[in-house]
Amino acid sequence: MRTPAVDAVLAAGIEHTVTRHGRVSSLEEAAAARGIEPRDLIKTLVVRRAEDDHVFVLVPGDRTFSWAKVRALLGTNRISMPDAAAAKAVTGYERGTITPFGSAARLPVIADTHLVGRRISLGGGGHGIGLTVNGDDVIRLFDATVADISDEEVRKDR
Repeated sequence: MRTPAVDAVLAAGIEHTVTRHGRVSSLEEAAAARGIEPRDLIKTLVVRRAEDDHVFVLVPGDRTFSWAKVRALLGTNRISMPDAAAAKAVTGYERGTITPFGSAARLPVIADTHLVGRRISLGGGGHGIGLTVNGDDVIRLFDATVADISDEEVRKDR
């Protein structure tokens, strides 16, 4: 199955691997299905800084998005995450499949420092589709701002 994200990676001409797997219900399941560690599976978040003003935020799967750090970076006291319908309207992708590759709107990208120099896997624009690429290629292609925007994830025993 081709998606706009897969087409965008092909058009960019960067080294990549497309992985297809069944639907998953957690980040850990997605990482296992792709044969990678959760830290290499990148969460792509859509953050709204104002009405009709959004950014992509890329955070490793084993880390948590820091609201305070992103607010400070953006120089604002208020940011939010749009609901699923608004995120799809902005990106063209459903939650769980969002990626900057092939997005309906070209949004600024903020990448956590932990993406630098690593091979990472992002959503591929469809459920069960992953794109494995070099983090440095993502940063370069999207002229991403690289910053410390995450914290260690504190996991509670289940």
